[in-house]
Amino acid sequence: MKCPFCACIDNKVIDSRLSQGDEVTRRRRECERCTRRFTTYERIELVLPMVVKKDGRREPFDRLKVMAGLRRACEKRPVAWDKLEQLVDKIERDLVESGEKEIDSSRIGEEVMRGLKELDQVAYVRFASVYRSFKDIHEFMAELSHLLTQPKGDSE
Repeated sequence: MKCPFCACIDNKVIDSRLSQGDEVTRRRRECERCTRRFTTYERIELVLPMVVKKDGRREPFDRLKVMAGLRRACEKRPVAWDKLEQLVDKIERDLVESGEKEIDSSRIGEEVMRGLKELDQVAYVRFASVYRSFKDIHEFMAELSHLLTQPKGDSE
């Protein structure tokens, strides 16, 4: 593992522990040249399907891209980052278990929205407004009305 500070590849592991439901190994490392410490995370590489975009392009599933969208939606909201990690873990697990080689990006978007609706309704509306490309205030209000008429905890 290359040191992020001095780029030296000689380092030692100081501490290892399991985190995130025993699916990720967190390692504290110390560079042997500059003696600075850094953390790495190790996870099993899963065989994920290709994502088919709206325009027909295909690209590999990108966990970081999904996480970035979730973080933007939850900005300045009381949502714990570990809850977002758990949501992305669940989406990844569902994709692997589906056994499909390709999956529409819309399916991932719907899964993200379903998870956000349970975590934080404001973040859900933020994400939905971008994801569904609301054209005007009426579409936005229709989504809010639907959210308000739904019983608490019911996520279709």
